[in-house]
Amino acid sequence: MKKIAVIFLLVATFFARVNAQEQPTKQKLADNLFERYEYFKSLNIYLELANKSQPRYNVVERIADCYRLMNDYENAETWYQKAIAYPEAAIIDHFYYAEVLLRNKKFADAREQYKTYYQVENGDQLPFKLATCDSAEKWINNPSTAFTVINEQKYNSKYSDWGLNYEGTTGFVFTSDRIIAKQKNDIYNRNGNGYFKMYHTTGDNGVGLLELKTEKNPIFDAVYNVGPMVLTNSGDTAYITITTTLPKRKLAVDAKVSGGTESLYTRRLQLVIATKAAGKWANFKSFPYNNVNEYSVGHATLSKNGNVIYFTSDMPGGQGKTDIWYCVKQSNGNWGEPVNCGNIINTKDDEFFPTLNDNNTLYFSSNGLPGMGGLDIYKTKGEKSTWSKPVNLKTPVNSTSDDFYFVTRDSLSGYFSSNREGGSGSDDVYSFGYKPPAKTTQPAKNALTAKNGQSSSSKNGKPTLANRSSQEPLARIISLNKGDGFIIKNIYYNLDKSNIRPDAAVELDELVQILKQRPSIRLEVGAHTDSRAPSYYNMALSIRRAHAAVDYLVARGITADRLIPKGYGETRLLNNCVKGRFCTEAQHQLNRRTELRILSE
Repeated sequence: MKKIAVIFLLVATFFARVNAQEQPTKQKLADNLFERYEYFKSLNIYLELANKSQPRYNVVERIADCYRLMNDYENAETWYQKAIAYPEAAIIDHFYYAEVLLRNKKFADAREQYKTYYQVENGDQLPFKLATCDSAEKWINNPSTAFTVINEQKYNSKYSDWGLNYEGTTGFVFTSDRIIAKQKNDIYNRNGNGYFKMYHTTGDNGVGLLELKTEKNPIFDAVYNVGPMVLTNSGDTAYITITTTLPKRKLAVDAKVSGGTESLYTRRLQLVIATKAAGKWANFKSFPYNNVNEYSVGHATLSKNGNVIYFTSDMPGGQGKTDIWYCVKQSNGNWGEPVNCGNIINTKDDEFFPTLNDNNTLYFSSNGLPGMGGLDIYKTKGEKSTWSKPVNLKTPVNSTSDDFYFVTRDSLSGYFSSNREGGSGSDDVYSFGYKPPAKTTQPAKNALTAKNGQSSSSKNGKPTLANRSSQEPLARIISLNKGDGFIIKNIYYNLDKSNIRPDAAVELDELVQILKQRPSIRLEVGAHTDSRAPSYYNMALSIRRAHAAVDYLVARGITADRLIPKGYGETRLLNNCVKGRFCTEAQHQLNRRTELRILSE
């Protein structure tokens, strides 16, 4: 089972010692730790036992299992290869070996191990697994050029950092199990790291621990995992996922550890609702449909108007292991009963981490839909239990590892999390930029074909000019037709400004003279920004810039009804200077431009 599923839906177990009748052997001690999910501790003991010239099969298998469950896929591959060489090797070892081979992009070997496993077990899933290998290999070799993905090192550490989400207009919150001074004794024995806590960006471009514990709300006193966290648009209410803090005596016993000396209690997930008071999170209360003795509830996201909440749960009545559910806010402000989002997006396996953008596009992760292995990110349109067919975002957003928690406001830029190789730690935060493929346009009916095979639009049998170079006199646009567009190359804007610069005024003055020569022409005045700053801010800035250019022309005698201002923000970049990619100031300035398009005459 994937780490995300293990840690965040059927979370940590708590053990209580019943009796200690005898000192266990070293392997028995390791086995007990393993059954308590303390893989970090048990692995070290198993490795000691494996130093013998001929270690037992079950020791070798457990080492492989520990590495897999701790997401060390390279070492897991090595030890599963050793495990399957034993005559008594369990058939499940071939399945797990196939899974780590797929993750490590050894597709041919993974296919063979899947075939070996499904020759013995029910083979219904073999076509799905082979198709996963095929699609992963195909998409990796032909990655999408629309997405640019950058590892956001300012948020990442050698530990697990994930679940970045928006906090207001410029801030972010995220989850991390990094070990800091005040938590150096809080070690999670599953992986040897700290417990997950919430962090947020600070004013000095750094990150710091987000304090949630207060004297009147001791819900965060216990050392358990916290995160992720989502805020309402107003920023005054948060929905936080935590592992339950109920005392062990109030939790149902799940199982006994071998020998009957310890009992296991599953600490499931629950949602906590918090509101802000005097700038601090307070007034913590439980989401009404938490039921930590029977199932988990977590990973919330909200519709833009705040009237629908979506979340992940393994509550009864779902399509599979974990599903996405929703509740609708009632007229009295309470949440209605949970409803399953249906089998278009939910499968018999796991769906996690739903997020919504401002246009009600739902993003989520699944290991039950066609993909590349591990958790893949998908998008779908709709609401409640009515959705379009999910679309896999493919490479470079998805990988053969776990890819999850995709957040965006406009679908053009945002963040997601992944434990792919090449990162800073276990899970890392990545930013993405998306540039929609350019729409192909049909040539005009009066197009002329030049001798070199290129075509150009024409007027009265003569080629006209479009997208003039910066050296061409602006006056030559007088020959353009309805629908033609052109860039005024010298009208640029300073970073974060909308005022008309002196060099731009020279160009606009020339445009005034042309518009007076063609008094019936109507223009769209389109302004564009670079990709820095949030996308919604860039859109507002571009609108201000478009209006500034129009106001300048109107002030010089051009009637306002001939000019239509239009802001495009960062949606039509001229180069690859997307969010997260380093570009020079000159490269960014190319995108801070004005474009004109003839609407009618």
